[in-house]
Amino acid sequence: MAEAPSTTADPVAGLIDFALPQEVSLWPETWEARLAIVLLLAAIVAGVWRFAHLRRVNRYRREALAELDRIEHARNSGPSELLSKLTVLVRRTALAAFPREQVAPLVGPAWLSFLDRSYGGEEFAGGVGRLLVSGPYQQSPLDWAELQSLLRLVRRWIRGHHA
Repeated sequence: MAEAPSTTADPVAGLIDFALPQEVSLWPETWEARLAIVLLLAAIVAGVWRFAHLRRVNRYRREALAELDRIEHARNSGPSELLSKLTVLVRRTALAAFPREQVAPLVGPAWLSFLDRSYGGEEFAGGVGRLLVSGPYQQSPLDWAELQSLLRLVRRWIRGHHA
């Protein structure tokens, strides 16, 4: 008896492999696209650097605003104590933002004029900001409404002064 051919032979053995295409590169082919990618990366790096620089430069503002919030919410202190804390806070903030030799010798009307010039307003020399200079020497008790106005003015000055 003759043996039949084996049916268990590999059916894939007779297939022919075909060539696979080359891998697609993620790097663009044109120099314009490459230049656009480089410019985009440079803009992102410059933006991150600028953000970090401004954040570092304005750190004193954030600290001054946090201190102002603590002063404002310290209700157990009297009006004269609140005013003295505000006076010290404004002076410290100005010393952090401007050259010491420009700020340190200023007192009285010159100090208030400096605050107005750096802020672009007139509320210090001609408004409620005068309390920073005259408040500690007043014989009459300070008005809470004036202190609230002064708190708002100091907050605006801290946020908006320019060196």
